[in-house]
Amino acid sequence: MKRFFLSIFFISLFCSSFAQMAKSQTIYNQPEDRIIFSKYVVYIQNKTNLPTDQIIIETAKFFLDVPYVANTLEIEPEGLVVNLRELDCTTFLETVYALSMTAKSQDLTFDNFCNKLRWLRYREGSINDYTDRLHYTSDWIDQNQEKGIVKSMAQSAGGEPLNLNLYIMSSNTDRYKQLKGKADLIQKVKEKEMEINARKHFYIPTDKIDQNAGLIKSGDMVGFVTTIPGIDISHVGIIYKDGDKLTFIHASSSKKKVIINQEPLSTFVKGTGRNTGIVLARAQF
Repeated sequence: MKRFFLSIFFISLFCSSFAQMAKSQTIYNQPEDRIIFSKYVVYIQNKTNLPTDQIIIETAKFFLDVPYVANTLEIEPEGLVVNLRELDCTTFLETVYALSMTAKSQDLTFDNFCNKLRWLRYREGSINDYTDRLHYTSDWIDQNQEKGIVKSMAQSAGGEPLNLNLYIMSSNTDRYKQLKGKADLIQKVKEKEMEINARKHFYIPTDKIDQNAGLIKSGDMVGFVTTIPGIDISHVGIIYKDGDKLTFIHASSSKKKVIINQEPLSTFVKGTGRNTGIVLARAQF
């Protein structure tokens, strides 16, 4: 009888673990995403020996003119969303970096790309619920630095301390369908915000961008520090140096597509009226 109950226990444990694993492996994508991925493989396969920064730029250019569409990740239950047809600023950055990691590994399979994207987008590369996603850019940089994917560069590129007071998610839970009415998830978000706020952060003030341009490299992730209360970064992109011009590639909400920004980086930051500088992270893969 004891052996019977032990068997039942281990079967139950196995089924629970399998269910959890299956949950974390949920992937949302369309047939067209695999077609686009196959086109990318053809596009990049002879460039996989290039330096990482060049692979990132080549990958970013692959998506020029792809439509800007927001909120493509907001599918329930939480799972890995692979959408190469429509991008916002964050999914553009993550997609480009994950594809570049895939190309660099020379394992140009869709499964490998999905694994890279999951590892990049989620706190420990696993998906249990909505709070595992790296919602705040500062947390995205910190966690992916711990994984060895990127290195924060703002401090070494002339940066200054950046004091954060993140609260926009926990204070506006009705705006997030995944949090609405879910006290346990809201508490997890609050705790994570407090943890991020307590860390040390750095940024390059707007008036120091040009004088430190020599320390900024094509392929770097760039985030725009905002004055909007409760949040850290309002927009992200990928640094692009075109000759002497320092600019960036991004999914533009105003242009409604992925573009190479025509104005210099510092001009863009000054022109928004709500940004005080930038954060930077450099790929380490």
